[in-house]
Amino acid sequence: MRVTRLRISLITPSYNQAQFIERAIASVLCQTGPFDLEYLVFDGGSEDGTLEILHQYHDRLAWQSARDQGQIDAINTGLRRATGEVVGWLNSDDVLAPGALAKVAEVFTRRPEVEWVHGRCDIIAPDDRMIRPWISAYKHWRCGRYSYARLLTENFISQMTVFWRRRLLDETGLLDTSLSLAFDYDLWLRFGKRSDPFYIPERLASFRWYETSKSGANLIQQLAEDHLVARRHGLGGWRQWRKRLQTAQRLTIYHLLRWGCACASGRWVQPVRTKRQSASVPRGRRP
Repeated sequence: MRVTRLRISLITPSYNQAQFIERAIASVLCQTGPFDLEYLVFDGGSEDGTLEILHQYHDRLAWQSARDQGQIDAINTGLRRATGEVVGWLNSDDVLAPGALAKVAEVFTRRPEVEWVHGRCDIIAPDDRMIRPWISAYKHWRCGRYSYARLLTENFISQMTVFWRRRLLDETGLLDTSLSLAFDYDLWLRFGKRSDPFYIPERLASFRWYETSKSGANLIQQLAEDHLVARRHGLGGWRQWRKRLQTAQRLTIYHLLRWGCACASGRWVQPVRTKRQSASVPRGRRP
């Protein structure tokens, strides 16, 4: 009797990310294990050499390049077209860890009751150096103590490590296009109302942090939108004040890090801008 292999669909949204996208692609295409991979790249009409890179891999992935409405629109397009039983997305500046998809496939194959998984995530610099290991360690600690109430007060789930069964998205809906930064957090909270995630305590991916990325340049707006999303899903009472306190702590740490970087480089870094970025900003996200 022939055993059907698990099919995993992975989506990468991209716009002007020639600097990083080949590293993202390579990290996906090197994955091996007991699964079939469908890899879809949706580019928003890049003009920086991204298309030349995509052409090099045309026989190993499916891609298109056309003007769209931004990162969320590209991901939603991919989610509609994906045919895999298990689905996820990887931004074009992040990378999967070796063996990540094999670990994901193993959980979904052996645990049919599991609807979504996530795992450990490192933070890397533009040159692939690992940075801020204490943040990764903290999130690992938080992920091992999951509850929906805790997720409401803090988004500790790293987007690039999340994979889910397609039926879960069919029931909860696509990404909310009214959000610009906390759309992944909104999705986790919708998933969490259905079932608890399964945590894989091993590194599944690396998030790339740099000041011009979407999350790196818009932290204040991101945290404000996180709070709005949490309230939408039921955050209230003392937990609302706890979330405010944690937000203040994160901002303090972030500004101290920026100040330290400024001192080390001998220059002052301007405060974080809060206005929404234009469509020309590279599509990067937070861990």
